[in-house]
Amino acid sequence: MNFEITGTELLVGVGIGIVLLMALISAIRAYFRRKSEGNLTEQYRDKKWDSPLDARNKYPDVDVFRYSATFWRLSLVTALLLLIGAFNWTLYEKEVYIPDDALSMDFDVEIDVPRSNTPPPPPPPPPPPTIEAVPDMELMEEEDVEFVDQSVDANTYIEAPVFHESTKKEAAPPPPPPPPPPPEPDVEEIFKIVEEMPRFPGCEDITASKDERQQCANKKLLEFIYENIRYPAVARDNGIEGTVVVSFVVDQKGNIKDAQVVRDIGGGCGQEALRIVELMNSMPNRWAPGKQRGRAVKVLFNLPVKFKLEYN
Repeated sequence: MNFEITGTELLVGVGIGIVLLMALISAIRAYFRRKSEGNLTEQYRDKKWDSPLDARNKYPDVDVFRYSATFWRLSLVTALLLLIGAFNWTLYEKEVYIPDDALSMDFDVEIDVPRSNTPPPPPPPPPPPTIEAVPDMELMEEEDVEFVDQSVDANTYIEAPVFHESTKKEAAPPPPPPPPPPPEPDVEEIFKIVEEMPRFPGCEDITASKDERQQCANKKLLEFIYENIRYPAVARDNGIEGTVVVSFVVDQKGNIKDAQVVRDIGGGCGQEALRIVELMNSMPNRWAPGKQRGRAVKVLFNLPVKFKLEYN
């Protein structure tokens, strides 16, 4: 015997069996109740039993042990049916249509790497110096100018001037130190290519090489996309097909951030691809972050999502 039973069929069969069992129990109880209500005492008043075992329940009409063989056979048939159903219970894997070369892009996408933190604006430039007008100086008359010969030679003696205390001027205070330069903005670098690219969750516990683990992660990623994607009705009705590219950042903890559509084909396909990417943050497990020199870093990831109609 070789036949397949789905989970729904097995559940329906078990439910029907339980209902029949409860109906059988109710019928047997009603039968013995009807028998016990009869005038059995008067019927068996003068009865002489051949063996004491015949009267162990007092009246044979309500002796449940007479049906033990029938109940035993019924239980064997029920157990056999359950065993056959368990062995033929078949689990069907959901068939997911994944387009060929779903992760390949035959075009270039120019993307500006988003900045994680916005640096503070530069300080304003200093105000321009004020220019004050100087009044014209009166020129001295020529006859008031007296020229003194100030030429010196090696034999000229010059006496150092002597300053009195009253003529000394107070020294000007030193100028204030210049303000410190503004601190460098703490901007975390976002990489495009790293030594170990981010991976979709689901393959971290397998024992395999880095390339095999990456191939497994790509397969899990495609299954997640095309199990949850819904072809937009507008795009389906207008026969719109093509590849949508969604760009997002995988941070050091595996969270998806800054998701945006960088290539759209219209018909609501871009919004649907963006919804699928944002749905990844609702998964129980996060992405494996990208690593550079053994340290988890932020990585820019470009995900192509292909929309292709199936014609029967």
